[in-house]
Amino acid sequence: MTKDIAARSYAPIKEERLLHTVLNCLEDDKAFDIVTIELAGKSSIADFLVIASGTSSRHVASIAEHAAEQIKELTGKPCRMEGARQGDWVVIDALDVIIHVFRPEVRSFYNLEKLWSVATPADRGAAAAVSI
Repeated sequence: MTKDIAARSYAPIKEERLLHTVLNCLEDDKAFDIVTIELAGKSSIADFLVIASGTSSRHVASIAEHAAEQIKELTGKPCRMEGARQGDWVVIDALDVIIHVFRPEVRSFYNLEKLWSVATPADRGAAAAVSI
Protein backbone atom coordinates (compact mmCIF):
# COMPACT_ATOMS: atom_id res chain seq x y z
CA MET A 1 0.00 0.00 0.00
CA THR A 2 1.49 3.34 -1.02
CA LYS A 3 0.49 6.82 0.01
CA ASP A 4 -0.29 9.31 -2.67
CA ILE A 5 1.36 12.44 -1.33
CA ALA A 6 -0.12 14.61 -4.07
CA ALA A 7 -3.64 13.65 -2.99
CA ARG A 8 -3.03 14.69 0.62
CA SER A 9 -4.82 17.79 1.72
CA TYR A 10 -2.98 20.19 3.99
CA ALA A 11 -4.64 22.50 6.43
CA PRO A 12 -3.02 25.84 7.16
CA ILE A 13 -0.21 25.39 9.66
CA LYS A 14 0.10 27.61 12.71
CA GLU A 15 3.51 29.23 12.93
CA GLU A 16 4.03 27.79 16.45
CA ARG A 17 3.59 24.26 15.09
CA LEU A 18 6.01 24.98 12.26
CA LEU A 19 8.50 26.44 14.75
CA HIS A 20 8.15 23.38 17.00
CA THR A 21 8.79 21.07 14.02
CA VAL A 22 11.87 23.07 12.99
CA LEU A 23 13.32 23.11 16.51
CA ASN A 24 12.79 19.36 16.95
CA CYS A 25 14.44 18.69 13.59
CA LEU A 26 17.46 20.85 14.48
CA GLU A 27 17.85 19.10 17.84
CA ASP A 28 17.49 15.65 16.25
CA ASP A 29 20.24 16.51 13.75
CA LYS A 30 22.59 17.67 16.54
CA ALA A 31 22.57 21.35 15.63
CA PHE A 32 23.90 23.41 18.52
CA ASP A 33 23.57 26.94 19.92
CA ILE A 34 19.98 27.08 18.69
CA VAL A 35 18.43 30.52 19.19
CA THR A 36 14.85 31.57 18.43
CA ILE A 37 14.08 35.25 17.94
CA GLU A 38 10.48 36.42 17.80
CA LEU A 39 10.08 38.92 14.97
CA ALA A 40 6.38 39.69 15.40
CA GLY A 41 6.12 43.44 15.85
CA LYS A 42 9.73 43.96 14.70
CA SER A 43 9.52 42.85 11.08
CA SER A 44 6.95 41.71 8.57
CA ILE A 45 9.27 39.17 6.91
CA ALA A 46 8.42 36.37 9.36
CA ASP A 47 7.13 35.65 12.84
CA PHE A 48 10.22 33.76 13.99
CA LEU A 49 13.90 33.63 13.14
CA VAL A 50 15.81 30.50 14.12
CA ILE A 51 19.61 30.49 14.17
CA ALA A 52 21.65 27.31 14.66
CA SER A 53 25.15 25.99 14.10
CA GLY A 54 26.60 22.81 12.64
CA THR A 55 30.07 21.38 13.10
CA SER A 56 31.14 21.44 9.42
CA SER A 57 29.95 22.44 5.96
CA ARG A 58 28.60 18.95 5.39
CA HIS A 59 26.80 18.97 8.76
CA VAL A 60 25.28 22.41 8.05
CA ALA A 61 24.01 21.29 4.63
CA SER A 62 22.62 18.05 6.07
CA ILE A 63 20.79 19.87 8.88
CA ALA A 64 19.27 22.33 6.41
CA GLU A 65 18.20 19.69 3.89
CA HIS A 66 16.53 17.61 6.60
CA ALA A 67 14.74 20.68 7.97
CA ALA A 68 13.49 21.56 4.48
CA GLU A 69 12.19 17.99 4.04
CA GLN A 70 10.35 18.13 7.38
CA ILE A 71 8.83 21.51 6.53
CA LYS A 72 7.62 20.19 3.17
CA GLU A 73 6.14 17.11 4.85
CA LEU A 74 4.29 19.29 7.35
CA THR A 75 3.07 22.02 5.01
CA GLY A 76 2.85 20.21 1.69
CA LYS A 77 4.86 22.99 0.07
CA PRO A 78 8.57 23.16 -0.69
CA CYS A 79 10.41 25.96 1.05
CA ARG A 80 13.12 28.11 -0.46
CA MET A 81 16.69 27.30 0.52
CA GLU A 82 19.97 29.05 -0.34
CA GLY A 83 23.57 28.14 0.43
CA ALA A 84 23.33 24.35 0.81
CA ARG A 85 25.95 23.74 -1.87
CA GLN A 86 28.64 25.69 0.03
CA GLY A 87 27.42 24.73 3.50
CA ASP A 88 28.85 27.74 5.33
CA TRP A 89 25.53 29.52 5.81
CA VAL A 90 22.21 28.04 4.70
CA VAL A 91 18.99 30.06 4.80
CA ILE A 92 15.60 28.38 4.67
CA ASP A 93 12.52 30.51 4.06
CA ALA A 94 9.49 28.71 5.46
CA LEU A 95 7.39 31.91 5.28
CA ASP A 96 6.46 32.35 8.96
CA VAL A 97 9.78 30.90 10.16
CA ILE A 98 13.18 31.73 8.67
CA ILE A 99 16.01 29.36 9.57
CA HIS A 100 19.72 30.19 9.38
CA VAL A 101 22.21 27.34 9.84
CA PHE A 102 25.87 28.35 10.08
CA ARG A 103 29.33 27.00 10.60
CA PRO A 104 30.44 28.56 13.93
CA GLU A 105 33.07 30.88 12.38
CA VAL A 106 30.60 32.26 9.86
CA ARG A 107 27.93 32.70 12.51
CA SER A 108 30.24 34.71 14.76
CA PHE A 109 31.29 36.89 11.81
CA TYR A 110 27.73 37.85 10.80
CA ASN A 111 26.34 37.85 14.37
CA LEU A 112 22.65 37.90 13.40
CA GLU A 113 21.64 37.65 17.05
CA LYS A 114 23.07 41.11 17.67
CA LEU A 115 21.51 42.48 14.49
CA TRP A 116 18.02 41.39 15.57
CA SER A 117 18.36 42.09 19.28
CA VAL A 118 16.39 44.81 20.95
CA ALA A 119 18.41 47.25 23.03
CA THR A 120 17.45 47.46 26.68
CA PRO A 121 16.66 50.86 28.22
CA ALA A 122 20.12 50.83 29.89
CA ASP A 123 21.76 50.23 26.50
CA ARG A 124 19.80 53.11 24.96
CA GLY A 125 20.85 55.42 27.80
CA ALA A 126 24.50 54.48 27.37
CA ALA A 127 24.28 55.06 23.62
CA ALA A 128 22.67 58.47 24.16
CA ALA A 129 25.41 59.46 26.63
CA VAL A 130 28.09 58.54 24.09
CA SER A 131 26.45 60.50 21.27
CA ILE A 132 26.17 63.74 23.29
